[in-house]
Amino acid sequence: MWMTLQQIFPYAIVFTIPLLITALGALFSERSGIVNIGLDGLMIIGSFTGAFVIFKLQTIWPGSPAITWLGLLIAMAAGALFSLLHAFASVSLSANQIISGTAINLVAGALTIFLARNITGSGNIRITTGFTPFDVPLLSKIPVLGPLIFSNTYPTTWFILLIVLISTFILYKTPFGLRLRACGEHPHAAEAAGISVRSMRYTGVVISGAFSALGGAAMIVTFAGEFTGNVAGLGFLALASLIFGQWKPFGIVGATLFFGFASTVANVSQVIPSLAVFPPVILKVFPYVVTLLALIAFSKSSNAPKAAGEPFDSGKR
Repeated sequence: MWMTLQQIFPYAIVFTIPLLITALGALFSERSGIVNIGLDGLMIIGSFTGAFVIFKLQTIWPGSPAITWLGLLIAMAAGALFSLLHAFASVSLSANQIISGTAINLVAGALTIFLARNITGSGNIRITTGFTPFDVPLLSKIPVLGPLIFSNTYPTTWFILLIVLISTFILYKTPFGLRLRACGEHPHAAEAAGISVRSMRYTGVVISGAFSALGGAAMIVTFAGEFTGNVAGLGFLALASLIFGQWKPFGIVGATLFFGFASTVANVSQVIPSLAVFPPVILKVFPYVVTLLALIAFSKSSNAPKAAGEPFDSGKR
């Protein structure tokens, strides 16, 4: 059992990290009052942009780690810019946020595949310059925790965990975080206090776009290695993690780790003898069934922002 856990856990963390940063981005958006179901599309934008940048630069500076980091940063910028479409529709035009998010998913998938086919002719973009796993010095030697957490890890894991800690501090310990949360709970009271609700909501959506794109690009530079036009529905799983985590950063960490672990078990079950006794179909549907049960169980005690999904009309009470 210990050997099985030691084999699975590092891969589970790698799978969890893109899910975590995407769900964290959704948290910023919903805390500002905007529901963003376009996470999947924004992840696709990030994975395409990251793959494209690295694909173009890897022949100029082969093997340079700076290329990979540059790909991640440009992917974040592309996601932030693309999310402005959702922000404009939802905030400036007061459009239905669900329809706007759905449009983001449809446009992102079609646009990136079209561009990829014109770039490579196949619709896929393969990269040869990505991050390689490493063992954290000294920490990987710690009994029990070392092999599970600090072995076969990627730089993106620690970069994104740092973002999670900083984001938690910003949301709960700074004036900006207080204003953002106020816009998602009581936007008219926030406006009366002199806060620009529209600006804060734009900011929340843009952060959501940048973080989601980082999640998509992180997949490319770690375990995927190739843009294929989709992210296997991880954007929707991130949205489920946000709800499962009750719109709290550390709740999201727990929810995404659960989904990451469950999905990893399902993916590797047929090559690990101790897991091969379970039908793979059961393992694959298990996290989604638990999500449905959790949503039912927590439906009456949901901590969703009160004004999330509601258009803001200045002057109305």
